[in-house]
Amino acid sequence: MPKSKTPQTVAAVDLGSNSFHMLIANWRDGQLQTQDRLREMVRLGAGLTKSGKLTEAAQQRALECLERFGQRVRDLPHGSVRAVGTKTLRTTSDAEAFLAKAEQALGHPIEIVSGIEEARLIYLGVARSLAFDDKTRMVMDIGGGSTEYIIGESMQTRFKESLDMGCVSMTNRFFADGKISAKAFKRAVIAAQQELEPCAMQLHNGRWQEAIGASGTLRAVNKLISSLGWSNQGITPSALEKLVEAVIAAGHVDKLRLPDLNPQRAPVFPGGLAILYATFQTLKIERMIVSDGALREGLIYDLLGRFRHEDVRAQSVADLAKRFHADDAHAERITDTLRRFLPQTQFSGGLADEEEALQWLDWAARLHEIGLDIAHHQYHKHGAYIIENADLPGFSQQDQKLLATLVQSHRRKFPSKLFKDLVAPWNRQAPTLAWLLRLAVVLHRGRHGDPLPPLSLDANEMGAVLRFPPDWLLQHPLTEADLAQEAAYLAEAGIKLSYC
Repeated sequence: MPKSKTPQTVAAVDLGSNSFHMLIANWRDGQLQTQDRLREMVRLGAGLTKSGKLTEAAQQRALECLERFGQRVRDLPHGSVRAVGTKTLRTTSDAEAFLAKAEQALGHPIEIVSGIEEARLIYLGVARSLAFDDKTRMVMDIGGGSTEYIIGESMQTRFKESLDMGCVSMTNRFFADGKISAKAFKRAVIAAQQELEPCAMQLHNGRWQEAIGASGTLRAVNKLISSLGWSNQGITPSALEKLVEAVIAAGHVDKLRLPDLNPQRAPVFPGGLAILYATFQTLKIERMIVSDGALREGLIYDLLGRFRHEDVRAQSVADLAKRFHADDAHAERITDTLRRFLPQTQFSGGLADEEEALQWLDWAARLHEIGLDIAHHQYHKHGAYIIENADLPGFSQQDQKLLATLVQSHRRKFPSKLFKDLVAPWNRQAPTLAWLLRLAVVLHRGRHGDPLPPLSLDANEMGAVLRFPPDWLLQHPLTEADLAQEAAYLAEAGIKLSYC
């Protein structure tokens, strides 16, 4: 697919469970130059109630922060800012309502990424910040609500995992009253080891050569042990033992008088330290160095890849299509027809980005038949389920929902209600894209390689008139019958299709 020109200024926003981060960078002469970094301790995860909702206070802290971030990036063009929510927004039951307010505050769309996608982006950010060599690395990132572990070489990941433990959630569970005791710390360590146990063998130190830390907690630990003179070679087991003893000796988070420990981090520091200690114990780590690269750097490089013919999403689609034995040649013929149809379709308010819309249609065309590998009956629903629930590198949860909806709606009854759950502007524009896909699929139902005749399409969001050369439909009665059936399906959804 063609790509737009790479924007000169790009930004990444990480809506973490503990802190919100923003990175603004300039892309010049093939080099990324940091323009600005902003960070605020929002503690969104601390506002997650037992019922799964965010408290008003937590939402207000988040929105006020995003208003400030928005002042810096609101004028940047569409597509040059990538903002993502992580564990807390994956968990909360009212994410949709909060995101609507959050996007208004920031001035740009906000995606929710899966834990596995978060891990991939973290690794990308770390790998870009380190020297290029052939070492196998284990990367660890302790967030507010989850901890990611990744093993990889150079730019490629070999193993990714996201565990449901973070500095905020672990602190809330074992140090909620601020008290720090040896007993509570031991319980926290055991809980973290239990989370690690299922993937401990994949992460064991015999499978990698270098351990890398990539989060605020790990940077804080590294800075502390260096300031205290316990290690200047990264985080070591002996230095970590001394730090654990010092934290327990303090007895309460209010009494943590450690040099260079940010007072804002102190309340959640014990939980993060317990996760790190458990990881060292379980994986037998001898030394961990700390990287400046993390999720936001990964977001920047992933975003730039979308403009430079390195969009990992395209590879994810190709891999999924291959895995489920999709017919690439058939999909390409459908995309060619959609490439002709889309410019002939009018959208009220205009199509936000025709190139982007065609990209989504192309991906839907490539994946619309993957459900056939499960069963022919309702294969469009099988395909949609696979897409929405698979680990697809590069795709957010909202992205996967959009792609799954296009695939599910490509045949049979038109599911108008599905589109209401999509984020703007796709909740308005995807229905039209879906029935354009349906038309292209109908026209290529015969699966032969013969090109279609010259067609003209006069279409808008309410319907379409499809015109064929004289007598063509008379010579292709099966296609005419298929179009009649399609017109009936669309009519049930209030969409008028006529053809001649």
